[in-house]
Amino acid sequence: MVAPPPTSATILGGVQLQRPTTAQRVAELLRERIVQGELSSGTQCAELQLSTALGVSRNTLREAFQILVGEHLLVHEPHRGVFVRRLDVDDVRDIYTFRRLVECAALAHPASARGLAEMRAAVAQGMDAAAREAWHEVGTADVRFHVGVTAVAGSERLDQAMRGLFAELRLAFALVPDAHELHRPFLDLNAEILELAERGQADRASLLLRRYLDDAEARIVAAVQGPSS
Repeated sequence: MVAPPPTSATILGGVQLQRPTTAQRVAELLRERIVQGELSSGTQCAELQLSTALGVSRNTLREAFQILVGEHLLVHEPHRGVFVRRLDVDDVRDIYTFRRLVECAALAHPASARGLAEMRAAVAQGMDAAAREAWHEVGTADVRFHVGVTAVAGSERLDQAMRGLFAELRLAFALVPDAHELHRPFLDLNAEILELAERGQADRASLLLRRYLDDAEARIVAAVQGPSS
């Protein structure tokens, strides 16, 4: 009797791919609250309050904390607890170095219309928020715009890898006290980059984005260092 061909489950020793764990879902929720600016730098993540609010055990919450510590979003301070991380100048420079490598390449080699749709929606949200002078919301829309830029590459792995970094970006924005001063110059640039991308002028869009990121990095670094540096 001929044995049946091995299945993937047989090859993997019966190991099955698992759905996201509760801890992973909690980490995603907390990450999103950072992106939205609801959890800001220095905020203490109180175990009892969060576990009660989210309806999960404290052990599950601690697992979620560890995920976000690994993404540089939270930090555990012995005898004090878990806090949303405060970024420094080196963090900002590293974030923008990574962003230039990834986002500019994604925009230069587009492969997904979904990313353009996300960029378009984010530009509209940013303009609407600016009209209402809701600059905190403009910051959230700006993060969403760059999520769309990355999505242009059409890579789920890349999208996943960038989730934590975009939450860090929101923490970087918070280093500039005046949100209007930070975000106002980039509203029109987001729209211009979108227009170039939609026209198929990928190289020009990527070049403009590189200059844009250089400027944004310089503004944030200057705000952190202060006039005396």
